[in-house]
Amino acid sequence: MRKIYLGICLTSFLCIAACAGHLNTVAVEQLAKSAKSWDGEYLPYYPQGQPEVTILRIKIPAGAELDMHYHPVINAGVLLKGELTVVAEDGKILHLKAGDSIVELVNKKHYGKNEGTETAEIIVFYAGIENRPITIK
Repeated sequence: MRKIYLGICLTSFLCIAACAGHLNTVAVEQLAKSAKSWDGEYLPYYPQGQPEVTILRIKIPAGAELDMHYHPVINAGVLLKGELTVVAEDGKILHLKAGDSIVELVNKKHYGKNEGTETAEIIVFYAGIENRPITIK
């Protein structure tokens, strides 16, 4: 009788532990990994200097269009909500929808526009150098 009771307790413990472990499972999804920007060009080497990481949450209202600009630093982002179109000076176009990632152009003029019906929201990570701009108009 004692062996049966011990067996039931052990089985119950293992079942509870397995279920609890399943509830705390960490999921990792790679959104981007690239040595190239979205237009297929290789990213530049990092410049010398003290690294500085900047993370921005950018909200672009429906119908809005950003000014032409460029980034002198490597940056990447994930569109959280809405839609976004990125247009490079050379005419290349990238359409993003919620959940899409982007490895942005470096030292190439471009602009973004929201052609959707809701505010586009994107988180962008910039790998810059301390006291240097991350965006230039």
